[in-house]
Amino acid sequence: MSDNTVPSFPFVVLDPALKKEGRTRLTQGLVWAVCATPGVGIRALEPAEVKAILASATPDQFHLIGSMQQDGCWFWLHFDMVHSSARNNVAHLPGLPEDVGAMLAETEYGIALEASGDTVWGSFPAFDDALAEEDREICAWRFAMKRDFLITTRRTPIPVLGAAYRTLENDHVPRNPAGVIDMVLRDFTTTVRRQLGQLDDELDRTEDVLLLKERGHDLGHLGSIVGKVRRRTSELRRAMVPVDRVLRDEDLDLPDWAEDDLRDRAERQVHAALDDLIALHDRARSLQDELASNQAEETNRRLYIVSVMTTLMLPATFVTGFFGMNTGGMFLAEGGIGTIIAGGICFLSMAITFIFMKVARLL
Repeated sequence: MSDNTVPSFPFVVLDPALKKEGRTRLTQGLVWAVCATPGVGIRALEPAEVKAILASATPDQFHLIGSMQQDGCWFWLHFDMVHSSARNNVAHLPGLPEDVGAMLAETEYGIALEASGDTVWGSFPAFDDALAEEDREICAWRFAMKRDFLITTRRTPIPVLGAAYRTLENDHVPRNPAGVIDMVLRDFTTTVRRQLGQLDDELDRTEDVLLLKERGHDLGHLGSIVGKVRRRTSELRRAMVPVDRVLRDEDLDLPDWAEDDLRDRAERQVHAALDDLIALHDRARSLQDELASNQAEETNRRLYIVSVMTTLMLPATFVTGFFGMNTGGMFLAEGGIGTIIAGGICFLSMAITFIFMKVARLL
């Protein structure tokens, strides 16, 4: 239930009378709920505060609770969508448009960014929490936000959300929820660039082997390395291109408070990572073409050797076939040196064939 070892808070039961029944309907799947204040830090919301937020889901009513009157604060609620009841609860949160609630409850992969009035919602990619970085799969997390309110949902634990939460714990609180979205995108693009650096190093080693042109290298193994790089870059490209497209959408009318973080900083970060990704993908493709050319050259060289050996052995095969006939009066059948003479004829025919191929420049 946590993202990268971020602990859940004990506010999942809002009414003490319901403790025997477990969690309440509206808090099923809630991972954390915090109040963030720029320059101050974050604090876990009290059960009554969580209940008020979930009951209204609109910042216009948050001032009704005295503990929420701190200037500049905004709220972040993060949900786990593993359980169907949690998806149903989030999909029907009051105060959110029906299509926004349905988007938050989705579990299928998809990239989107939309805005209407003061509300911004969408879905962005992230890596799961696999131990090995090269084994991390790309999944999606979803969000809906206003100037003072942020809801995020995910199907599987996503480390970048936990990292953003810990950043807030260290008193690095952005002025509004759009800063969290920018923070998560920046962390994602940083991870993408780090993976690109590792893949680029593998291509460097492969290219060094190809340029040495030494015999005995396993070109098949090199091909598997280049294929792995192309496969991974293709996966990353399929994740980054839609993000770049939705951020650059001219029809997207973001509110002023989200424009700087999403339209400017996040767009530059994603576009720069995408440029690096496309460059590495093109390099891997050109290197694979060169590797295929080297493999074809090596294959032709081996076929050439086989062809030369077959040609040289052809006269000797004719001689051995001739002396192998079971006919009467066979030449050299009598005497003790017939085999030696026949062998000499074989080698002599091979030598004549070799000289002829040299003169004809076939070798």
